[in-house]
Amino acid sequence: MKKGLLIILSGPSGVGKNCVRQEIMKSGKLDLAYSISMTTREKREKEVDGVDYYFVSDEEFQKNIDAGNFLEWASFVGHRYGTPKDKVEELRNKGKNVFLEIEINGASQVLSKVHDDRVISFFLMPPSFAALEKRIRKRQTESEEIIQERLQKGLKEMTMTENYDHIIINDKISRAAQEIIDLVKAKAKKR
Repeated sequence: MKKGLLIILSGPSGVGKNCVRQEIMKSGKLDLAYSISMTTREKREKEVDGVDYYFVSDEEFQKNIDAGNFLEWASFVGHRYGTPKDKVEELRNKGKNVFLEIEINGASQVLSKVHDDRVISFFLMPPSFAALEKRIRKRQTESEEIIQERLQKGLKEMTMTENYDHIIINDKISRAAQEIIDLVKAKAKKR
């Protein structure tokens, strides 16, 4: 059985990574498995362990760090989140194409650790900085200070495309998703 691809989708906050991923997943055109992250935060009411996240203690998370079992991990608002390498490799060894939708720092960690020809990475770019600002403001969930921080971070991140195989402009979710699907299909046929 051919090992599955590791598909990395990254880009600045507000660019539409989640929407594009959902469009790709619902298309059913690829044999995809979405990577489930491990976290130290508490499980929310409707979340299911092993479906939404792997919910673990700080001690268990640290054991995974010490064992080198994360493709990437980060701390965010007092909790830690990471992509368990053993779970991803188990899926890939079963022939599944594993999809990672991760922030740029996480993508950099993964790309520095995984060195095989069955990896394909995408940087999702807004059609313009003004479009990114409009998307972030449309959420109406954050203060002006947080919006400005996200915009400054996004501006910097939009220059960090050199490590990715493909840059995809998210001018329309369905078009961006189809472009990624086509590139993944082409990569899967190789070898």
